[in-house]
Amino acid sequence: MSSPNRRRDLDLTKLMMSDYEVTMDGDSMAQFFVKFKGPSDSPYFGGCWKVRVELPPAYPYKSPSIGFTNKIYHPNVDLASGSVCLDVINQTWSPMFDLINIFEIFLPQLLLYPNPTDPLNGEAASMLLKEPEKYKIKVKEFVNKYASDNSENDESESESDLSSYSDSSDNDDNDNNEKFPIDDL
Repeated sequence: MSSPNRRRDLDLTKLMMSDYEVTMDGDSMAQFFVKFKGPSDSPYFGGCWKVRVELPPAYPYKSPSIGFTNKIYHPNVDLASGSVCLDVINQTWSPMFDLINIFEIFLPQLLLYPNPTDPLNGEAASMLLKEPEKYKIKVKEFVNKYASDNSENDESESESDLSSYSDSSDNDDNDNNEKFPIDDL
């Protein structure tokens, strides 16, 4: 077994032995889902998301692809695909990081400190900058609808959520981030 495979298996084992619920996607050790809860000091508190993780063959030398499978309202998460815009994953990844870092540090920091100046969701970024209280209300609505025990998890109703704040611009021209299809819900 090569070193990257050994490292992948070790990181995955550490994640599975942690407090995170990990579900494998078929027989592949390179694709799995992790149950991720919103940080307590954020409007995402009370939410629980299913995060898809895909490890490239060159992991840990190449960063994993991360995406939320249930909807989350956040400037740095694409509403349609769930892909995440996070520098530490997309540009500054290092083999010193592991999977635990993603769920204990990187994603909680992303939810606690959104970056509206580099958005994947222009609507959420604009709302956060112009109407922060309205943004928090919208986040909590999404948590209740898509990421709580009471959530409907019915993607067909989500189109109305896309157009509810009209002061936005579509931000589909950001080609630096990998897109994540949500075809297995």
